[in-house]
Amino acid sequence: MAKARSGGQVLVDQLVIHGAEMAFCVPGESYLEVLDALYDVRDRITLVNARHEAGAANMAEAYGKMTGKPGIAMVTRGPGACQASVGVHTAFQDSTPMILLIGQVARDTTDREAFQEVDYRQMFGPLAKWAAQIDQAERVPEYMARAFHVATSGRPGPVVLALPEDMLTDRVSVPDAKPYQEIQPAASAGDLEKLAALLAKAERPLLITGGPGWSDAACAQMLAFAEAWNIPSTTAFRCMDQLDNRSKVYSGDFGTSSPPPLLKRIRDVDLLLVVGARLGEMTTQSYTTLEIPEPKQTLVHVHPDANELGRVYRPTLGIASGPAAFASAAASLRPKAKPKWGAWTEAARQDYLATLEPTPYNGALDMGRVMADIRDKLPRDVIVTLDAGNHTGWPQRYLSYGRPGRLIGPTSGAMGYSVPAAVALSLVDRDRLVIGCVGDGGFMMSGQELSTAVQYGGKPIVLVFNNKTYGTIRMHQEREHPERVVGTDLVNPDFAAMGRAMGCHAETVTRTDEFAPAFERAVKSGKAALIELRTDPELITTRMTITALRDAARARAAKEKAPA
Repeated sequence: MAKARSGGQVLVDQLVIHGAEMAFCVPGESYLEVLDALYDVRDRITLVNARHEAGAANMAEAYGKMTGKPGIAMVTRGPGACQASVGVHTAFQDSTPMILLIGQVARDTTDREAFQEVDYRQMFGPLAKWAAQIDQAERVPEYMARAFHVATSGRPGPVVLALPEDMLTDRVSVPDAKPYQEIQPAASAGDLEKLAALLAKAERPLLITGGPGWSDAACAQMLAFAEAWNIPSTTAFRCMDQLDNRSKVYSGDFGTSSPPPLLKRIRDVDLLLVVGARLGEMTTQSYTTLEIPEPKQTLVHVHPDANELGRVYRPTLGIASGPAAFASAAASLRPKAKPKWGAWTEAARQDYLATLEPTPYNGALDMGRVMADIRDKLPRDVIVTLDAGNHTGWPQRYLSYGRPGRLIGPTSGAMGYSVPAAVALSLVDRDRLVIGCVGDGGFMMSGQELSTAVQYGGKPIVLVFNNKTYGTIRMHQEREHPERVVGTDLVNPDFAAMGRAMGCHAETVTRTDEFAPAFERAVKSGKAALIELRTDPELITTRMTITALRDAARARAAKEKAPA
């Protein structure tokens, strides 16, 4: 018979059984028994205490993206859970495996609006793949096994479990669960035969990869398929690391930085093969690049969740398969004759290469040139984390990606993500270079997590793009209401001084020629680093200035006023 343990001990034992090696938290008295049980396994599970619950949740979400295993976050009830909800929302929209454990009020105080009481099943119902409460310590193994299974199988996503504090102190004798198994559907031989037949008829095909579940091996297999068929290959929003950008078939990404020629090309294709991506709003440019519900293109859509196939766009061929299983099968699929679209593929590649040339800019700090200059100097396994905002256009457009290198950013558009993500990933693999890119607005939401990196010996290099404005919203203001700027200006502190105060190596860069030596010093410092980049708000995107936005708005207004 199993020995008697507290509910908290049973829960932590399940974490060990299911392979958890790291967890992120802000401590709280509502789950004190879990914290105490973690003390006994501190040689097996590294517990990282963040400075804010949103930071802890974002760290766990980034861990899930990086490893493919559920990122574990722990927060207290009420305010802690509310602040962690942003990470759950990101995990849901980004299909990231994650488990959020929330301390809860004692069972005998439920429904009295006890101190910090919230019904998390209702609160997280629309945000999580599964939200539940464990009311009986005997059922902890059952719930935890299901949580790991749900978080990783099919379309991955976040699971939220509430833990009543008195349940965690109950002592029970209960057997442990067995380690979870991820379950993913796979393409059939018939599916591949149909795909080959459709490709044989095509003249202008295009591949888009995206979504979760891409191992390094799966990425290599998908690229082998694309190169064997010589298909122009692209990625969904913030998935550029899935296909080696140096490949002769790589042709760009669909997101906020997509060049006009690529957007035109997707409208001209006659066969669109989408593997893993949901074809969401960002990837389809607000659902404008394909017709709803019947695309004019032959659409082959591969996704691990059958409910996504036909959710917005009805495919000619829908295949329920995880990306790894599909890539493994597709890698052995070879054309019977030389594909006839060689010129189409070469043109797509040349269009992409043209975007890598920095847009001419005469300002003091040319971020296009900065990114282009370091592109080929970064190690192949570099990890780049992104935040939300227009500043991401520079690393998205000018850096090069491909496994084992990683690009980790929220497709949910959540600000404050990049710094916690960079901190977490610098702790996951301490030997890899981690670069976090964040705007001045985003840094002020979560920059304090650099203290977490210093505490645990992480060494991310955080690049703060400081243009003293919420750049994306300023861009929309100038486009729709030119020169009526309100609510977007920022008065910022000395970011380099903040970095030094937290124990980081920190510098400020104001000119293009200052960046390379500053970056080299940051790498050599051997500790967490911050480089403040004082950029010009006039250059609001990699291709657009505020002056040009205002001129376009004036021209549009004049045209509307002109007599018919």
